[in-house]
Amino acid sequence: MQELFEWYPNNTEQLISPTAPLATKMRPTTLEELVGQDDILLPGKPLRRLIDADRIQSLIFYGPPGTGKTTLAEIIAKKTKSFFERLNAVEAGVSEIRKVLSQATLRWKKEKRYTLLFIDEIHRFNKSQQDVLLPELETGIIKFIGATTHNPCFYLTAPLLSRSHLFEFKPLSKTSLESLLFRALSDKERGLGNYEVSIDPEAKELLLNVSEGDARRLLNYLEIAVLSSLQENKQASITIRVETIQNLLQKKIPRYDRAEDEHYDTISAFIKSVRGSDPDSALYWLAKMISAGEDPRFIARRLVILSTEDIGLANPEGLAVAVAAFDAIEKIGMPEGRIPLAFATLYLALSPKSNSAYQAIEKAMEWINNKERVEVPQALKDSHYSGAKKLGKGVGYLYSHNFKEAVSPQLYGIEPGTFYSPTDHGKEKEFKERLQYIEQLRIKQQTNSQSSQS
Repeated sequence: MQELFEWYPNNTEQLISPTAPLATKMRPTTLEELVGQDDILLPGKPLRRLIDADRIQSLIFYGPPGTGKTTLAEIIAKKTKSFFERLNAVEAGVSEIRKVLSQATLRWKKEKRYTLLFIDEIHRFNKSQQDVLLPELETGIIKFIGATTHNPCFYLTAPLLSRSHLFEFKPLSKTSLESLLFRALSDKERGLGNYEVSIDPEAKELLLNVSEGDARRLLNYLEIAVLSSLQENKQASITIRVETIQNLLQKKIPRYDRAEDEHYDTISAFIKSVRGSDPDSALYWLAKMISAGEDPRFIARRLVILSTEDIGLANPEGLAVAVAAFDAIEKIGMPEGRIPLAFATLYLALSPKSNSAYQAIEKAMEWINNKERVEVPQALKDSHYSGAKKLGKGVGYLYSHNFKEAVSPQLYGIEPGTFYSPTDHGKEKEFKERLQYIEQLRIKQQTNSQSSQS
């Protein structure tokens, strides 16, 4: 057994085979080796302070794969000299959790040694499984770290969240990935340093891009590129070229989840880019959603909403364009449907903007919900039935078309200007001028009516 495995200190409880994947062998063993996550791990930052002071109690790490969540849990266990217990939420049931907690209590009584319980994919635990952890977390005997690629606010119970510090792990920057790349190529003990490997600038750039902030993906691609090149060339030294990386890739699938953070964050970025009149950013987020297989009807629906909420009366044609794009998607489907989606995106991004329609209906709804009820004026009530006039309904109504420009001095229940405030943007400037003209015309009519009555 001893000759088949080498001992690596990167996992406090695990033996690593020499044939293990490069990503496993290159797993950092110290905080100094860990790259990225500067917002929480640089000296003086919140998580770093907890680790250095050995004040870890209950932590939740969440973020995309390959960003260091599991690695950091192992480093913390080693640094704090806690006994490291690892569970995967996919496999662990309540009985197994209770067994680990019981052993942790016994270990504390006998050795005065804390247990650091690491649960991977904690989002898969149901409420009962999460509740089992709570009493032991209160005693302090268990130091707990949960890791998840999902937003814990949607999956973890309020009691567990309230007892935990949440730390978000971000995708690794290209600078961090590049340092990992060269470390792997130079490390003779755990990496590929025993081979003479160089990498062309173009190949390196492509490799960093397709890794999308995922260290594991980067090292997996690198390992395959090196091993396949060695097999093909049969030479002592090799150069990884861009063609080598391209041959490894069938289709780059963006990191995207259809019903969670990436979905909502990406559509949010898309809408805000269109609203902010940035066509290139809008097209990038659109392309990301299309490449990830997002429902194009969902995108089209959001464009229809945006066309009235953010473009509005500044360009009334925006709604027609958005609806036409939605209709085109229904009729022609994908992949051709990406073109009308791009057309509508560009048109709306470059249109003048006004949210006056949105603001107006919000004010009206607020009035309905919070202010006094406005009765329908008698003159405006329906009078198309027998006996209506005896009740006074419709009496005094002024038919608009009997007046100049079909504008009567009639009062319709709400003071003009209560809800709608037109902007000077695009087409709406004309509507604003028209509204001002109507108001002046009504005032003149009302003055004339009062004069004739007197």
